[in-house]
Parts: sequence; C-alpha cells; structure tokens
Amino acid sequence: MNNTQLPLTRDLVLIGGGHTHALVLRKWGMNPLVGVRLTVINPGPTAPYSGMLPGFVAGHYTRDELDIDLVKLCRFAGARLILGAADGVDRAAKTVSVAGRPPIAFDVLSIDVGITSAMPALSGFADHGTPAKPLGPFASKWEHYRSTAKSPKVAVIGGGVAGAELAMAMRHSLDADATVHLIDRDDVLGDLGTTARAKMRAALDSNDVQVVEQADVARVDQMGVQLGDGRHITAGFVTGAAGAKPHDWQADIGVTLHDGFITIGPTLQSSDPAIFAVGDCAHMAANPRPKAGVFAVRQAPVLTYNLRAILSGGDLQSYTPQGDYLKLISLGKKSALAEKFGTALLGSLLWQWKDRIDRKFMDQFVDLPQMKTPALPRDVALGVVDALGDRPMCGGCGAKVGPAALREVLADLPTPNCDDVQSITGDDAAILRTGGQTQIMTTDHLRSFTADHVTMTQIATVHALGDAWAMGAAPQAATATIILPRMSPELQRRTLAEIMQTAHSVMDDAGAAIVGGHSSLGDELTIGFTITGLCDAAPITIAGAKSGDVLILTKPIGSGVLMAAEMAGQARGADVVAALGLMAMGQAKAAQILSDAHAMTDVTGFGLAGHLSGMCEASGVDAIIDLDAVPLMQGALDLATSGMRSSLFKDNRSGAGPVFGAVGPKGDLLFDPQTAGGLLAAIDADQAHDMLLALQAAGYPAAIIGKIQIGDGAITVQTKPV
Repeated sequence: MNNTQLPLTRDLVLIGGGHTHALVLRKWGMNPLVGVRLTVINPGPTAPYSGMLPGFVAGHYTRDELDIDLVKLCRFAGARLILGAADGVDRAAKTVSVAGRPPIAFDVLSIDVGITSAMPALSGFADHGTPAKPLGPFASKWEHYRSTAKSPKVAVIGGGVAGAELAMAMRHSLDADATVHLIDRDDVLGDLGTTARAKMRAALDSNDVQVVEQADVARVDQMGVQLGDGRHITAGFVTGAAGAKPHDWQADIGVTLHDGFITIGPTLQSSDPAIFAVGDCAHMAANPRPKAGVFAVRQAPVLTYNLRAILSGGDLQSYTPQGDYLKLISLGKKSALAEKFGTALLGSLLWQWKDRIDRKFMDQFVDLPQMKTPALPRDVALGVVDALGDRPMCGGCGAKVGPAALREVLADLPTPNCDDVQSITGDDAAILRTGGQTQIMTTDHLRSFTADHVTMTQIATVHALGDAWAMGAAPQAATATIILPRMSPELQRRTLAEIMQTAHSVMDDAGAAIVGGHSSLGDELTIGFTITGLCDAAPITIAGAKSGDVLILTKPIGSGVLMAAEMAGQARGADVVAALGLMAMGQAKAAQILSDAHAMTDVTGFGLAGHLSGMCEASGVDAIIDLDAVPLMQGALDLATSGMRSSLFKDNRSGAGPVFGAVGPKGDLLFDPQTAGGLLAAIDADQAHDMLLALQAAGYPAAIIGKIQIGDGAITVQTKPV
C-alpha cells in the first residue's frame, strides 16, 4: 500500500508563509509524515524574502526574485494552500478563521506571520502611509510608485537600520532629481555600535539621503509629513519602518503574550502545547532576541522535528538561539556593511557575499528536489505503458474521457422514446417536460486538481451549473456526489463541512437548493452535482446557430495547460491563482445577458474547438475563429509555447471534427480542456456589440472571437480579424 492510500488522521495548519514555514514545507515535501493533512494559510500566492527586500527596492532584483512561490512549494510539500488572511484562532473549537470561508480545523497549529510596522496612532498614516511590513503589500506599492512617479519624493519614518537601509535603496533606484528623507524622533542608527554607525552615516550622505533627527512626526497627509515643530516634508510616498508591532488578532488567541507577541518556550510552543509560533511574531521568553530573519531560519529544523514529534507521539527538541549574529546591511548601491561584535566593514565585496547568501537561500525554493515516481512492476500487461502516457493524468476536465470515444458510445445508444424527454446529441443537458413545465437535468463531477476544498468546491459547483446556464435555465435543485480520500471519521466531518457549506453558498447564490446527495471514500477527492433547472422560454440548445451570427466567449481559455503545468511544478503561482479565480466565477448574470442567443454551450473538457465543433455540427453551419481575438489566461501562452499540454490534448485534437488553420501554440490552446469555462454563444450580429459591453460591465472578460457562416460543420481559424 502506498502513502496516498493510507488514511489521513490529523490536521496540521501553518498560518503564514514566512521563512521558517517555507523551510518546513521544503523539508516536509522530502519526507512527509503519513496520515497528516498539511494546510498553509497565507494572504497571497507568494511570500517575500526580507533579506532581498532592500535589493529589490534599489532595483537590483525583480519581484519574482524577491518572492517565494508558495503555490509551487505547497504542491511539492503535498499541502493545501488557502489564500486569505487569518484573522482569528478559536482554541476551544481548534479552528482558524479566514474571511469568506468556513472555519479551518486543526489538531496542531503553527504561526509565522511576521510583524507589521503600521502606525495606527499616527494621524493620517493609515490613509496616506505604507508600512514597510508586511513586506508583500509594501513591495507592490513601492513597485507601482517607482514606475509611475514623476519627480518622486519619499519620506521614511524610523531611523533604525531597517529605515536607513530602505532610504538608501529608494534613493539609489530613483531619478537624480528625487528626494528621500529619513526621519527619526531621536538620533538615527542609535541601535548600532560607534564604528558601524559612523560608516552608515557616511553611506547615507553619499547616497544623498536627507536625515531629519530629533523630530516628532505630528501627522501624515496627502502632501507628505507634518512635523511637530511646524516643518512640512513633501512626499508622494511615505513609509514607516519604526519598531515592530504584532498583528492585532494575536491578542485574542488566549495564549500568553509579551507586548502582544506570542510567548514561546524552548520547544517553540506557546502556553497552549498545540500552538507553535516562530519568527518575528513570537517572543522567545528564555532567550529574548531582536526581530531578525536569521533566528527564523535557524528555528526551521527544530520546528520541523517538533511538529512531526507532536503529531506522531514523539519527544520534542529545544531551540537555543545564538548570542550574536552577523548583520549584512545593503547600502543602496551594490555595496554592503557587515557588523558583528562591534566590528564593522563595508564594500562591494560584502554586497557580493550577501547576494550569494540570499540567492542560495532562494534557490532552494526554485530548484526543488525531483521526487522519484514509483517504478512499475517488472511484468505488466501489454498497453499499460501507453495507457499511462508520458505525464500524470490531469485533474478537472483534463481527466475526462476523450470526445471521440464518448461520441462513438453515445451513437450506439437507442433514441429515447419518451414523449417527455428531448435529447440533442452533444447538448449540455437533457430537456424534460413535466406538468407543462420545461425542465433541464444535467450532471457533472470533477476530479480534484487543487487541495483547497473550498476553491475546488466553488469551481465544481460553478462547473456543474454551467450546463444549466448554457441552456438558459434557472437552476432549481441539486444533489451532491462526494468521494473523499480515506481519512478518519473526524477529518471526514471537517472536510464534508467545508465542502457542503461552500456548495450551499454557491448554489444559493444561483437560486438552487441542495436537496441531498451521496458520499463515499475512495483514492482521491471528487466533487459532483446533479442539477435540475426550469426554463421560462424555449431552452437554448447547440442546434440554433445561424449564418451571420457573431460568436461571444465570456471567459479566457488556458486552464488545462495551467493546471497541467501546476501539477508538474512549472506554472507561476500567481498565474495559477488567477486561473482558479476565473474558474470559480459564476455565470448567472452572463446567461441572463445572453438569453437571446440562437445557440449556446459552456466551454469545458473538449476545449473551445471541440465545443464549437459540436455547435456547428448540430446547427449545420461553419464557424470562423479570429485566433488573435481569443482571450487567454495569463501564463497560458508561455506554457503552451514551452511545450506544455494537458493529458487530454491529443484526444481533443483528434476528436474535434474538421478544424483548419489551428497552428502554433495558440492554435493548440483551442483544444485545451477547460474546467468551469466560459459560455460560448452565437448571437445575432445586431445585438452582439451591446451584449459584449453589458458582459464586460458585469465583470466578465468577454470577447467577440468569430462568426458563423453557411457550411456543414467545419471550423476555420484565422490570425487576422474576421
């Protein structure tokens, strides 16, 4: 029995993607603890590395070089990544709250959320200032300001090492006419030794940073910083690097705190043994140390060991921090200062040394070890290797049976002989007549392709509803079919609660009620729904397209190649998250706008070309696609150009019917299987423009991608406007 077939029995939740947790994830991926479901909660798909932030601000590093890609890292670790900011922990219920989703249960919890340098007591800072921490929002706002500001003016509040380092980096990256002020209520760099302070002051002068000392800040306004003595410093970008403040919600956890920071013992546990804390958000009671990334990095091996121990019944280890540590401080240009034990040196060679250290740290999250796939038995039946293919089977609609096989089997079935059942081969749903009312019925399910149950449920629900929306029906009722991977009864309860609460929310928004369902255990998570819907007007089928109609697509394509790349660890996390967001976008409003469509379908497993081919065949027409007008998900074309394809691509290409001119990587994306894809509608040309504007106003990234003409079912792809 392999590890994936062994039951899950414990939930380990990591709040935050800080340095310690990133290293834990890497170690976990190389040696996971069987039976543990690992969850990471973080506001975004990346976590910035503090050591390279000054270099990024100065322009020495790109944003991608600054960030740890948590989507890739969590895939490697076998962890589910929940994107959202944790805002509370209920110790009694053992749950973490994240806005907009059901509570997340834990057996063991670790917190690594860093600190904030927000200044809530400083008038105007919340509206006009940008705290230097958390690093992610700061980096994004700085990147925007640096690229758009004319005659930039910057003010840094807080003259410690962090503030001075930022001020020099900012000044280096800006134009010659820029101004950067460093403001402190005391003397700047007062926390450094005499030698280091003198060298840093000289570096500030050489970088043309204007130092303002012994100055209280009265308020921050739209024009800059107002000082207590009446002076006003003009600034378009004001940041705060003064002090370290814990996140407010930590105070309500109910564990022992020190100045708001979570007090931890040598084992990195809080006063609640089930809750660990590391990095800047924690206070080491036995060995207090300043807030510095070096301690977070060195906590990682002990935290990894202790998490495994507490989850498996072993003994825990103690962490003892070093007494002093080497400080490598960037000086704007590619120069750095090194300070330890009161000795300070500076120069370009030290920056090169720091650069190598930082890049080595980040490289371990880029060059993740390639874990070996289990070898096949020595003797296997003929055809096993061919059936396995050259890559793992995709999830979602990438796991569907190919269109050619399905069409062949359906063709052999007898035509329904019930007067109250209408069937059009290839249509999205069955059409029923019940008591004089037209009703549709459809079913769909998805093999999981993301470990976040809430996101997966949102997508599976929207995907199943797509068939009803495509027919112009109002969703009415649904039954759920859930297959859970093997897990303990308690984890079954937790998982089903997340899935069903999410499904209820999406169905309720669509106007449908969940009236029952079926659940079972299997090898992997599968979520599906059978849905009925009511039609006030004649259902919209795939058979009504007319010559002269315009084709509108409501969502971009590319989800298949993006999910295949994500499985292989080759997709950018931000691109994956954007794709998941598009898949989870409901289409009730789009269906209302397109209610006068002559023909409509939702683009799913058979790809845009496959579903359009079905519409053309059923309607007895041809279609022309303007390839340049087809919208793509971000990152999809780059992946297709690199050779990435979904495991269903070949079947889709061979089973799509006559398609001419679909060449190159973008042409191949026409056959990419989509999950919860857009609606494809054939619209009267006189209405198309107004409908397109209405769709875009409603938030859909819709586009006119082609037209219908007289023919017998063929598709022609052009690379110029049609």
